[in-house]
Amino acid sequence: MKRIQQGFTLIEVMITVAIVGILLAVAVPAYSDYVTRSRLSEAFTALGGAQPAAEQFWANTRSYDKFDASPSFPTAGTYFTYSLSNATASTYTITATGTGKMAGFVYTINESGGHATTASPTGWGTSASCWVDHKGGTCSN
Repeated sequence: MKRIQQGFTLIEVMITVAIVGILLAVAVPAYSDYVTRSRLSEAFTALGGAQPAAEQFWANTRSYDKFDASPSFPTAGTYFTYSLSNATASTYTITATGTGKMAGFVYTINESGGHATTASPTGWGTSASCWVDHKGGTCSN
């Protein structure tokens, strides 16, 4: 009577583990960057919405000063806090500063709609003319 072999050999199991390890080595960093980019949208949305709100505030008060006390000023979110600086009758800068897992990211918008990335973690880069949303200093906005 012939005996039928069942199960896997050690070589087959080792090859499978190696393939899974290689896939994880590629997938985990890519997924981590994807999650970071999705968290950045919190700052982009808040800053983008703050600009028209600031213009409405200016239309009512003829100044940007004290816009941060307005109900339409962005409130702190899960990953970013917001602050107003350089607020005068004709200028302002709103800054989104990353907290927690997003620490190190700092984005700004001003009265003329100028976007800037003034700080970011290593590898992300900065820009005086756009919000960096990809490693290497690339912007898509």
